Amino acid sequence: MTIAAILDKKGRDVVTVASTSSVKEVVTLLADRKIGAVVVLDHGGEIAGILSERDVIANICREDDLLGCTAARIMSSPAVTVSSENQVLPALALMSRRKIRHLPVVDDGELVGIVSIGDLVQYRIDNMAAEAEAMREYIQAV
Repeated sequence: MTIAAILDKKGRDVVTVASTSSVKEVVTLLADRKIGAVVVLDHGGEIAGILSERDVIANICREDDLLGCTAARIMSSPAVTVSSENQVLPALALMSRRKIRHLPVVDDGELVGIVSIGDLVQYRIDNMAAEAEAMREYIQAV
């Protein structure tokens, strides 16, 4: 079970912002889109980091004008990424170990999607339920 399978099901849209975007712009985008993180891109379009709700909360007390700061100032960097060919369980383990909730998906240097820990857990639950149902059907047929 690969990350590609999850992206095929949920879609490959990724919300990105420029590293020069204000935190206020990013927070507004997070709220409007009902998402937990955005990928931050540098001037050349490369991934500079990721900015999540956790980054905003962690910096509220550290920055006097948090909403006026740039995304680059409070983002988590470098972003931890995976390939679409990565397996789901190692990706879940990576997220757990690093205590992160979002993984940009990068293939050949190109951003092709993003997965959240919720996406991965839901995919695992769905697969486990399908496997259990297949076992029940097999047992009843025997």
